[in-house]
Amino acid sequence: MQSNRRVFMLQLATATSALALASQAQAQAMLDEASPQAAALHYKADATKVKHDKYVKGQNCANCALYQGAAGSKAGVCPLFAGKQVAAAGWCSAYAKKG
Repeated sequence: MQSNRRVFMLQLATATSALALASQAQAQAMLDEASPQAAALHYKADATKVKHDKYVKGQNCANCALYQGAAGSKAGVCPLFAGKQVAAAGWCSAYAKKG
């Protein structure tokens, strides 16, 4: 009986770790420009390729008030795209200048 309890506890710990890693990996997935929400907000991973009336040269996710990535990072979380990361060099029509 003691052996079964150990095996169960090891399996439980392994499963918990696997679930934590899977959810972390999913949260770090990059936003696909073709996804419905990205398309609706005219998201582009490279702001230099944006052709939109609201876009002003120099705007990008890294200097947007909504961007939650660390300074100098290539990607970060944006609350508009839950569970996805956006490119720091990207842009969308919800851009709001930091400051």
